[in-house]
Amino acid sequence: MPDPIFLAPNRFVDSDHPAIVAFARDHGGGMPPREAAVALYHAIRDGWRYNPWRVGFALEDYAASSVLLRDRAAGGHCIDKANLLAACVRSLGIPSRLHFANVRNHIGTARLEELLGTDLLVYHGYAELWLGERWVAATPAFNRSLCEHLGVAPLDFDGVNDSVFQEFDPRGGRFMEYVTDHGSHAGIPYDAMIAAWMTHYPALMARGWREEAEEPDRSG
Repeated sequence: MPDPIFLAPNRFVDSDHPAIVAFARDHGGGMPPREAAVALYHAIRDGWRYNPWRVGFALEDYAASSVLLRDRAAGGHCIDKANLLAACVRSLGIPSRLHFANVRNHIGTARLEELLGTDLLVYHGYAELWLGERWVAATPAFNRSLCEHLGVAPLDFDGVNDSVFQEFDPRGGRFMEYVTDHGSHAGIPYDAMIAAWMTHYPALMARGWREEAEEPDRSG
């Protein structure tokens, strides 16, 4: 059994928040752990569109309950959605943790790469859930309609096999490449993440990420 820290609520994975508890029960309550985790994965993957522009810098922006209670039309980025999944399953008694890595996006939008100044996505996040006596990776970032727009199959999750990013697109081109691993955490390593963004994206951090104009939403 993993360390109890992966079952305990914290300021980011606030699994004891009433809204988190209610959402988790609505979508996974009364199910065996694996089935509950899969149901919550799909509810979060497709219930919030992937929005890499909605990135805040304040601590309160990163509570799972904050993601849940905001306007869903605004969507969420990879950390938002992974953290929400981790909090929801944790509220049902399933240990969870967050894993972070730098990834290279080979089909990133030109607009995003222009603003970042690179195709390197620093501190991409996904969840790891304790199922079947082992950690299983789950990445609910890209919603189905966005994947269809990009011409890739939506990343599925069965509670048994790791679900990370698609390595290749349907034409055999590389989609996502993991570059630097930042390990697993009980919550969000906020200070380290912000420091890394300051290093890699200094101009964008100075302007304010959330103040940038969003691209038209073609993902549904």
